[in-house]
Amino acid sequence: SAASDVYKRQVYPATMLSFVGRIVVRGSFILYTDLHDIIMAIEIERKFLVTGDYKSLATSHSRIVQGYICSAKGRTVRVRIRDKQGYLTIKGPSLNGGLSRYEFEKEITLDEALSLLRLCEPGIVDKVRWLVPAGKHTFEVDEFFGENEGLVVAEVELAGEDEVFERLPFLGEEVTGDRKYYNSSLRIHPYKKWEESTQLATNPNNEKR
Repeated sequence: SAASDVYKRQVYPATMLSFVGRIVVRGSFILYTDLHDIIMAIEIERKFLVTGDYKSLATSHSRIVQGYICSAKGRTVRVRIRDKQGYLTIKGPSLNGGLSRYEFEKEITLDEALSLLRLCEPGIVDKVRWLVPAGKHTFEVDEFFGENEGLVVAEVELAGEDEVFERLPFLGEEVTGDRKYYNSSLRIHPYKKWEESTQLATNPNNEKR
């Protein structure tokens, strides 16, 4: 039915502000930008496992390498290189069951990003992001490599709590709010080790001595 082809869920209204060359105060936050644009927003998104073909539907893709200067629960500071562009991103605690969270992002140069990656905690997330249009939305499908190879996750960003979106055929189980699928968690507990941990839990005698 048509109802099964769309999702609807409570979310927070989104706010997005862009500032250039000014000091901005929001509550207890004081933000400053000199030459670069800064975007401050409440990020609202849904996340799904991917179980079917998506590459044939994609309109573009890019390679992403990222690390974390801080990955504490409730706040993360991320350094990302997407193709040849660097980004510095700060994210706040998850809200509404992981559906929304505060996000601050600033473009930085490639050299700045490479330098900051040297300061990051151990573990790098390596992936290709495929962009798949779906009506007025675009799914970001992340195909992971390295220690997370085999994991493919799709996210769609929403603008309001009553917004609906098309369910594409490759979408599987929803994992919105499941922390083990956060990129900051995949850095510490990569996907390839999940099966190993499950096997040890069910068959403790298999543990290496």
